Amino acid sequence: MANTRALVKRRKAIRNIRKITRTMELIATARFKKAMDRAVEADAFTRKIAELAADLAASATNLKHPLLEKRPEVKNAVLLILCSNRGLCGGYNASILREASGGLRQIQGDGIQLHLELSGKRAIAYFKFQGVAAEHTYTHFEDKPSFEQVDEVGSRYLADYIAGKIDRVDVAYMKFINASRQAPVVETLLPLSSLAPEPGRKVVTEEKKKPVEYEFLPSAEGILEEILPMSFKIRLFKCFLDSAVSEQIARRVAMKAATENAGEMIRDLSSKYNRARQAQITKEISEIIGGAAALK
Repeated sequence: MANTRALVKRRKAIRNIRKITRTMELIATARFKKAMDRAVEADAFTRKIAELAADLAASATNLKHPLLEKRPEVKNAVLLILCSNRGLCGGYNASILREASGGLRQIQGDGIQLHLELSGKRAIAYFKFQGVAAEHTYTHFEDKPSFEQVDEVGSRYLADYIAGKIDRVDVAYMKFINASRQAPVVETLLPLSSLAPEPGRKVVTEEKKKPVEYEFLPSAEGILEEILPMSFKIRLFKCFLDSAVSEQIARRVAMKAATENAGEMIRDLSSKYNRARQAQITKEISEIIGGAAALK
């Protein structure tokens, strides 16, 4: 029969673990709500500025911008992978790394020079174990990434792309679709050859509208010079926001499952303890009755 003292100690330990997982679930829930608000607010702005940039680029047909030109041959590509700094978030990091590894193999299979950049300690540790060196690593992007932090990275990408040092920028991250659905994707952010709304987004229109004719003041070149880089930076910032909210969702789901499993284990251990205690009491009563009978 199971040792009652061992069962009591194990049940106490699991209760302590359940308190921790429950607390982490509540923290993740609070962070998720704040991160989702930021992601939803940025989503509308990102889509609107992308539509505006597409309309302006289509209207100014006689103009060319390096961010819109697709290179005839891609020789250098940047792959930025966004993971988390902490674990205990289920299969969040594993899904992103699996998708990113597929994109990495495709880039290398096409004979393109890869420039790997990693955000998050989990991604850094994974590729270090795989023996793949990264040119840049970031660990300061937490659950509240700021635009200033992303702007520094985006400005470097823009400068390298315009200078011809890189021909494409891909980002592997967990795309936030809604609170119950997230998907690991590898998206191409540069060049900005396609500025249409993101696939899967429903754009509500009453009727097909005629193309808008724009009057550029002071000039189309000056306006595109401001709009296009900002559009890229906003899209990159949206990737970081999606990663932050998806991480909190994954951690909340994982901690909720852990809390429920701990509760089931406690119930099972309590049942085992009751049976063991009952058997022990029955044995002691039998020994007393047997001893009393022997004295007669």
